[in-house]
Amino acid sequence: TQILTGLFLAMHYTSDISTAFSSVTHICRDVNYGWLIRNMHANGASFFFICIYMHIARGLYYGSYLYKETWNIGVVLLLLVMMTAFV
Repeated sequence: TQILTGLFLAMHYTSDISTAFSSVTHICRDVNYGWLIRNMHANGASFFFICIYMHIARGLYYGSYLYKETWNIGVVLLLLVMMTAFV
């Protein structure tokens, strides 16, 4: 759902510094169900990160950090996911 809502939002969003806010208000006010799609996109991203943090907590609880190679790959994946969240 993140890809679909992100593509829909990208069709109506402008990243220019002077018009970015007005494009978000346009999505929320003028686009049919734009407010719903924007909220679904934001809440979906939050839910995704909650699942990631729960996965890390489970790994810490069960001692998965003892398997160094697997743990290091997981840390690299976490960093990549966090970096893509800010792109």
